[in-house]
Amino acid sequence: MTTAPRHTPLTLRELHSYVGGELVGSPDATVTGVASLEEAGPDDLAFLTSERNLKSPQTATIGALLVGRRLPDCPSPQLVVDNPAYAFARAAQQFFARPTRMRGIAQGITRGEDVTIGADVSIWPGVTLGDRVSIGARVTLYPGVFIGDDSAIGDDALLYPNVVVREGCRLGARVIVHSGTVIGSDGFGYVQYQGRHQKIPQLGGVLIEDDVELGSNVSVDRATFGNTVIKRGTKIDNLVQIAHNVVVGEHNILVAQVGIAGSTTLGKYVMVGGQAGLADHLQIGDQVMIAAKSGVTRSLEPNQIVSGAPVMPHATFLKAQAVIPQLPELRQRVRELEERLAKLEQIRQPPAKSRKPRRK
Repeated sequence: MTTAPRHTPLTLRELHSYVGGELVGSPDATVTGVASLEEAGPDDLAFLTSERNLKSPQTATIGALLVGRRLPDCPSPQLVVDNPAYAFARAAQQFFARPTRMRGIAQGITRGEDVTIGADVSIWPGVTLGDRVSIGARVTLYPGVFIGDDSAIGDDALLYPNVVVREGCRLGARVIVHSGTVIGSDGFGYVQYQGRHQKIPQLGGVLIEDDVELGSNVSVDRATFGNTVIKRGTKIDNLVQIAHNVVVGEHNILVAQVGIAGSTTLGKYVMVGGQAGLADHLQIGDQVMIAAKSGVTRSLEPNQIVSGAPVMPHATFLKAQAVIPQLPELRQRVRELEERLAKLEQIRQPPAKSRKPRRK
Protein backbone atom coordinates (compact mmCIF):
# COMPACT_ATOMS: atom_id res chain seq x y z
CA MET A 1 0.00 0.00 0.00
CA THR A 2 1.46 3.32 -1.06
CA THR A 3 1.71 5.78 1.82
CA ALA A 4 1.99 9.00 -0.20
CA PRO A 5 0.52 9.14 -3.72
CA ARG A 6 1.95 11.29 -6.48
CA HIS A 7 -0.19 12.36 -9.42
CA THR A 8 2.61 12.52 -11.99
CA PRO A 9 5.29 9.85 -12.49
CA LEU A 10 8.80 10.63 -11.24
CA THR A 11 11.65 9.25 -13.34
CA LEU A 12 14.74 7.79 -11.74
CA ARG A 13 16.73 10.34 -13.70
CA GLU A 14 14.95 13.14 -11.77
CA LEU A 15 15.34 11.30 -8.49
CA HIS A 16 19.03 10.63 -9.13
CA SER A 17 19.68 14.30 -9.90
CA TYR A 18 18.25 15.15 -6.47
CA VAL A 19 19.67 12.45 -4.15
CA GLY A 20 22.87 11.68 -6.07
CA GLY A 21 24.65 8.33 -5.76
CA GLU A 22 24.87 5.63 -8.44
CA LEU A 23 21.93 4.78 -10.67
CA VAL A 24 21.57 1.06 -11.47
CA GLY A 25 18.86 0.38 -14.06
CA SER A 26 16.95 2.41 -16.57
CA PRO A 27 16.92 6.17 -15.87
CA ASP A 28 13.51 6.32 -17.56
CA ALA A 29 11.89 3.97 -15.04
CA THR A 30 9.24 5.77 -13.00
CA VAL A 31 7.67 5.71 -9.54
CA THR A 32 4.49 7.42 -8.40
CA GLY A 33 4.62 6.85 -4.64
CA VAL A 34 6.70 5.87 -1.61
CA ALA A 35 6.11 2.92 0.70
CA SER A 36 7.75 0.63 3.21
CA LEU A 37 9.80 -2.28 1.94
CA GLU A 38 7.08 -4.74 2.99
CA GLU A 39 4.25 -2.86 1.29
CA ALA A 40 5.98 -1.42 -1.79
CA GLY A 41 4.53 -2.24 -5.20
CA PRO A 42 5.67 -1.85 -8.82
CA ASP A 43 5.08 1.92 -8.79
CA ASP A 44 6.69 2.64 -5.41
CA LEU A 45 10.04 3.85 -4.12
CA ALA A 46 11.34 2.09 -1.00
CA PHE A 47 14.62 1.99 0.88
CA LEU A 48 16.75 -0.76 2.39
CA THR A 49 19.02 -0.22 5.40
CA SER A 50 19.93 -3.84 6.06
CA GLU A 51 20.17 -6.77 3.67
CA ARG A 52 18.73 -8.98 6.40
CA ASN A 53 15.37 -7.46 5.47
CA LEU A 54 15.78 -8.27 1.79
CA LYS A 55 13.77 -11.04 0.20
CA SER A 56 14.70 -11.48 -3.46
CA PRO A 57 11.27 -12.50 -4.79
CA GLN A 58 9.75 -9.52 -3.02
CA THR A 59 11.99 -6.96 -4.73
CA ALA A 60 10.82 -8.03 -8.17
CA THR A 61 7.58 -6.15 -7.57
CA ILE A 62 9.17 -2.91 -6.26
CA GLY A 63 9.46 0.09 -8.58
CA ALA A 64 12.84 1.30 -7.29
CA LEU A 65 15.08 0.92 -4.23
CA LEU A 66 17.41 3.23 -2.36
CA VAL A 67 20.25 1.02 -1.09
CA GLY A 68 23.61 1.39 0.65
CA ARG A 69 25.47 -0.82 -1.86
CA ARG A 70 24.69 -2.37 -5.22
CA LEU A 71 22.62 -5.56 -5.04
CA PRO A 72 23.54 -7.61 -8.14
CA ASP A 73 20.77 -10.18 -7.62
CA CYS A 74 18.05 -7.58 -7.14
CA PRO A 75 15.88 -7.12 -10.27
CA SER A 76 14.54 -3.70 -9.24
CA PRO A 77 16.24 -0.46 -10.33
CA GLN A 78 18.52 0.89 -7.60
CA LEU A 79 19.93 4.16 -6.41
CA VAL A 80 23.09 3.42 -4.42
CA VAL A 81 23.64 6.15 -1.80
CA ASP A 82 25.64 6.52 1.41
CA ASN A 83 22.56 6.77 3.65
CA PRO A 84 19.41 5.23 2.15
CA ALA A 85 17.10 6.29 4.99
CA TYR A 86 18.25 9.92 4.75
CA ALA A 87 17.93 9.93 0.95
CA PHE A 88 14.44 8.45 1.25
CA ALA A 89 13.36 11.11 3.74
CA ARG A 90 14.63 13.90 1.47
CA ALA A 91 13.01 12.42 -1.61
CA ALA A 92 9.69 11.87 0.15
CA GLN A 93 9.66 15.46 1.40
CA GLN A 94 10.65 16.91 -1.96
CA PHE A 95 8.49 14.89 -4.33
CA PHE A 96 5.71 13.16 -2.43
CA ALA A 97 4.69 15.23 0.62
CA ARG A 98 1.42 17.07 0.23
CA PRO A 99 2.03 20.82 -0.07
CA THR A 100 0.70 23.12 2.64
CA ARG A 101 -2.45 24.92 1.58
CA MET A 102 -2.30 28.66 2.21
CA ARG A 103 -5.82 29.68 3.24
CA GLY A 104 -5.24 33.24 4.32
CA ILE A 105 -6.77 34.55 7.54
CA ALA A 106 -10.17 33.14 8.47
CA GLN A 107 -12.92 35.42 9.67
CA GLY A 108 -13.59 33.40 12.80
CA ILE A 109 -10.43 34.30 14.71
CA THR A 110 -9.94 36.42 17.83
CA ARG A 111 -7.28 39.06 17.37
CA GLY A 112 -5.91 41.42 20.03
CA GLU A 113 -4.36 44.85 19.58
CA ASP A 114 -1.14 45.58 17.67
CA VAL A 115 -0.94 42.11 16.10
CA THR A 116 1.43 41.75 13.14
CA ILE A 117 0.98 38.93 10.61
CA GLY A 118 3.37 38.02 7.78
CA ALA A 119 2.62 37.09 4.19
CA ASP A 120 1.06 33.88 2.89
CA VAL A 121 -0.18 32.62 6.25
CA SER A 122 -2.87 30.02 6.90
CA ILE A 123 -4.81 30.93 10.04
CA TRP A 124 -7.89 28.76 10.57
CA PRO A 125 -11.12 29.60 12.41
CA GLY A 126 -11.01 29.39 16.19
CA VAL A 127 -7.47 30.77 16.52
CA THR A 128 -6.84 33.32 19.29
CA LEU A 129 -4.06 35.91 19.01
CA GLY A 130 -3.36 38.06 22.06
CA ASP A 131 -2.11 41.63 22.16
CA ARG A 132 1.19 42.48 20.45
CA VAL A 133 1.54 39.00 18.95
CA SER A 134 3.89 38.64 15.97
CA ILE A 135 3.25 35.97 13.34
CA GLY A 136 5.88 35.36 10.64
CA ALA A 137 5.47 34.57 6.96
CA ARG A 138 3.94 31.29 5.78
CA VAL A 139 2.90 30.29 9.29
CA THR A 140 0.07 27.75 9.65
CA LEU A 141 -2.16 27.91 12.74
CA TYR A 142 -4.87 25.25 12.90
CA PRO A 143 -8.20 25.61 14.79
CA GLY A 144 -7.98 26.05 18.53
CA VAL A 145 -4.46 27.47 18.61
CA PHE A 146 -3.96 30.08 21.33
CA ILE A 147 -1.07 32.57 21.20
CA GLY A 148 -0.73 34.72 24.32
CA ASP A 149 0.23 38.38 24.64
CA ASP A 150 3.71 39.45 23.53
CA SER A 151 4.53 36.11 21.92
CA ALA A 152 6.23 35.64 18.54
CA ILE A 153 5.99 32.83 15.99
CA GLY A 154 8.77 32.58 13.38
CA ASP A 155 8.52 32.07 9.62
CA ASP A 156 7.18 28.75 8.28
CA ALA A 157 6.12 27.53 11.73
CA LEU A 158 3.34 24.94 11.90
CA LEU A 159 1.07 24.67 14.96
CA TYR A 160 -1.50 21.87 14.90
CA PRO A 161 -4.97 22.11 16.52
CA ASN A 162 -5.25 23.06 20.20
CA VAL A 163 -1.67 24.14 20.75
CA VAL A 164 -1.23 26.74 23.51
CA VAL A 165 1.60 29.26 23.45
CA ARG A 166 1.24 31.44 26.50
CA GLU A 167 2.35 35.02 27.00
CA GLY A 168 5.94 36.11 26.40
CA CYS A 169 7.10 33.03 24.47
CA ARG A 170 9.11 32.98 21.25
CA LEU A 171 9.19 30.26 18.58
CA GLY A 172 11.77 30.31 15.81
CA ALA A 173 11.54 29.51 12.12
CA ARG A 174 10.21 26.16 10.89
CA VAL A 175 9.13 25.06 14.36
CA ILE A 176 6.50 22.28 14.36
CA VAL A 177 4.23 21.83 17.38
CA HIS A 178 1.73 18.97 17.56
CA SER A 179 -1.72 18.99 19.11
CA GLY A 180 -2.23 19.40 22.83
CA THR A 181 1.21 20.83 23.58
CA VAL A 182 1.47 23.73 26.04
CA ILE A 183 4.40 26.14 25.80
CA GLY A 184 4.84 28.56 28.67
CA SER A 185 2.82 26.87 31.40
CA ASP A 186 3.83 27.98 34.90
CA GLY A 187 6.91 26.35 36.34
CA PHE A 188 6.31 24.17 39.40
CA GLY A 189 7.65 26.60 41.99
CA TYR A 190 6.46 26.85 45.60
CA VAL A 191 7.90 27.80 48.96
CA GLN A 192 6.63 26.12 52.10
CA TYR A 193 5.76 28.36 55.03
CA GLN A 194 3.90 27.33 58.17
CA GLY A 195 2.68 24.14 56.57
CA ARG A 196 1.31 25.79 53.44
CA HIS A 197 2.67 26.04 49.86
CA GLN A 198 3.09 29.61 48.63
CA LYS A 199 3.27 29.91 44.83
CA ILE A 200 6.39 31.58 43.44
CA PRO A 201 5.41 33.76 40.46
CA GLN A 202 6.90 32.44 37.22
CA LEU A 203 7.96 35.67 35.53
CA GLY A 204 10.15 34.37 32.71
CA GLY A 205 9.36 32.97 29.28
CA VAL A 206 10.19 30.20 26.81
CA LEU A 207 12.56 30.47 23.84
CA ILE A 208 12.34 27.77 21.17
CA GLU A 209 14.93 28.13 18.43
CA ASP A 210 14.75 27.23 14.72
CA ASP A 211 13.88 23.76 13.38
CA VAL A 212 12.60 22.35 16.66
CA GLU A 213 9.73 19.84 16.62
CA LEU A 214 7.55 19.14 19.66
CA GLY A 215 5.25 16.11 19.75
CA SER A 216 1.74 16.03 21.13
CA ASN A 217 0.99 16.78 24.79
CA VAL A 218 4.42 18.16 25.59
CA SER A 219 4.71 20.64 28.47
CA VAL A 220 7.42 23.29 28.37
CA ASP A 221 7.27 25.39 31.55
CA ARG A 222 8.14 29.06 31.56
CA ALA A 223 11.17 30.14 33.54
CA THR A 224 10.99 31.65 37.00
CA PHE A 225 13.30 34.36 35.64
CA GLY A 226 14.89 34.50 32.18
CA ASN A 227 13.93 31.74 29.74
CA THR A 228 13.45 28.03 29.46
CA VAL A 229 15.36 27.29 26.23
CA ILE A 230 15.10 24.58 23.57
CA LYS A 231 17.90 25.09 21.10
CA ARG A 232 17.83 24.63 17.35
CA GLY A 233 17.31 21.29 15.69
CA THR A 234 16.06 19.46 18.78
CA LYS A 235 13.26 16.90 18.33
CA ILE A 236 10.97 16.04 21.24
CA ASP A 237 8.54 13.11 21.29
CA ASN A 238 5.05 13.01 22.82
CA LEU A 239 4.31 13.40 26.54
CA VAL A 240 7.59 15.02 27.59
CA GLN A 241 7.86 17.37 30.59
CA ILE A 242 10.46 20.15 30.51
CA ALA A 243 10.54 22.15 33.72
CA HIS A 244 11.34 25.82 34.37
CA ASN A 245 14.77 27.19 33.42
CA VAL A 246 15.82 23.96 31.69
CA VAL A 247 18.17 24.42 28.72
CA VAL A 248 17.97 21.70 26.07
CA GLY A 249 20.96 21.91 23.75
CA GLU A 250 21.18 21.78 19.97
CA HIS A 251 20.05 18.68 18.06
CA ASN A 252 18.90 16.69 21.08
CA ILE A 253 16.47 13.77 20.89
CA LEU A 254 14.05 13.34 23.81
CA VAL A 255 11.84 10.25 23.56
CA ALA A 256 8.30 9.90 24.98
CA GLN A 257 7.63 10.35 28.71
CA VAL A 258 10.98 11.90 29.52
CA GLY A 259 10.90 14.29 32.48
CA ILE A 260 13.55 16.96 33.12
CA ALA A 261 13.47 18.83 36.43
CA GLY A 262 14.18 22.54 36.84
CA SER A 263 17.43 24.28 35.89
CA THR A 264 19.06 21.22 34.33
CA THR A 265 21.16 21.88 31.22
CA LEU A 266 21.67 19.41 28.38
CA GLY A 267 24.55 19.81 25.92
CA LYS A 268 24.59 19.19 22.17
CA TYR A 269 23.50 15.93 20.52
CA VAL A 270 22.18 14.40 23.74
CA MET A 271 19.80 11.44 23.38
CA VAL A 272 17.40 10.55 26.20
CA GLY A 273 15.41 7.30 26.03
CA GLY A 274 11.76 6.91 26.92
CA GLN A 275 10.61 7.31 30.54
CA ALA A 276 14.00 8.54 31.71
CA GLY A 277 13.97 11.09 34.52
CA LEU A 278 16.56 13.81 35.16
CA ALA A 279 16.86 15.54 38.52
CA ASP A 280 17.21 19.30 38.92
CA HIS A 281 20.32 21.51 38.55
CA LEU A 282 22.32 18.92 36.59
CA GLN A 283 24.83 19.42 33.77
CA ILE A 284 24.61 16.81 31.01
CA GLY A 285 27.58 16.88 28.63
CA ASP A 286 27.59 16.79 24.84
CA GLN A 287 26.77 13.51 23.06
CA VAL A 288 25.60 11.73 26.18
CA MET A 289 23.18 8.83 25.60
CA ILE A 290 20.76 8.06 28.43
CA ALA A 291 18.96 4.73 28.14
CA ALA A 292 15.22 4.29 28.62
CA LYS A 293 13.87 4.26 32.20
CA SER A 294 17.11 5.65 33.59
CA GLY A 295 17.18 7.79 36.70
CA VAL A 296 19.77 10.56 36.42
CA THR A 297 20.65 12.02 39.82
CA ARG A 298 24.10 13.42 39.07
CA SER A 299 25.78 15.47 36.36
CA LEU A 300 27.30 13.53 33.45
CA GLU A 301 30.55 14.13 31.58
CA PRO A 302 30.40 14.27 27.76
CA ASN A 303 30.59 11.30 25.37
CA GLN A 304 29.25 8.44 27.45
CA ILE A 305 26.35 5.98 27.52
CA VAL A 306 24.56 5.46 30.83
CA SER A 307 21.74 3.23 32.05
CA GLY A 308 19.91 2.27 35.21
CA ALA A 309 18.48 4.02 38.23
CA PRO A 310 20.62 5.58 39.52
CA VAL A 311 22.62 5.72 36.30
CA MET A 312 25.89 3.92 35.80
CA PRO A 313 28.05 3.22 32.73
CA HIS A 314 26.04 1.16 30.28
CA ALA A 315 28.56 -1.69 30.23
CA THR A 316 28.36 -1.96 34.03
CA PHE A 317 24.58 -1.89 33.87
CA LEU A 318 24.52 -4.78 31.38
CA LYS A 319 26.78 -6.86 33.63
CA ALA A 320 24.56 -6.13 36.62
CA GLN A 321 21.45 -7.07 34.65
CA ALA A 322 23.04 -10.36 33.63
CA VAL A 323 23.58 -11.25 37.29
CA ILE A 324 20.03 -10.49 38.48
CA PRO A 325 18.38 -13.69 37.15
CA GLN A 326 21.07 -15.72 38.95
CA LEU A 327 20.54 -14.10 42.35
CA PRO A 328 18.26 -16.84 43.81
CA GLU A 329 20.78 -19.51 42.85
CA LEU A 330 23.69 -17.41 44.14
CA ARG A 331 21.87 -16.85 47.42
CA GLN A 332 21.39 -20.58 47.88
CA ARG A 333 25.05 -21.26 47.08
CA VAL A 334 26.15 -18.65 49.64
CA ARG A 335 23.99 -20.34 52.29
CA GLU A 336 25.49 -23.73 51.46
CA LEU A 337 29.02 -22.30 51.63
CA GLU A 338 28.25 -20.69 55.00
CA GLU A 339 27.05 -24.05 56.35
CA ARG A 340 30.13 -25.86 55.03
CA LEU A 341 32.41 -23.20 56.50
CA ALA A 342 30.72 -23.50 59.89
CA LYS A 343 31.25 -27.29 59.89
CA LEU A 344 34.91 -26.91 58.91
CA GLU A 345 35.46 -24.45 61.74
CA GLN A 346 33.93 -26.90 64.21
CA ILE A 347 36.21 -29.72 63.00
CA ARG A 348 39.37 -27.59 63.18
CA GLN A 349 38.58 -26.12 66.59
CA PRO A 350 40.85 -27.80 69.22
CA PRO A 351 39.07 -29.52 72.16
CA ALA A 352 38.83 -27.52 75.32
CA LYS A 353 41.54 -28.36 77.93
CA SER A 354 40.16 -30.03 81.05
CA ARG A 355 41.13 -28.41 84.28
CA LYS A 356 42.72 -30.58 87.01
CA PRO A 357 41.30 -30.04 90.47
CA ARG A 358 43.57 -28.21 92.81
CA ARG A 359 44.87 -30.03 95.81
CA LYS A 360 44.10 -28.52 99.14
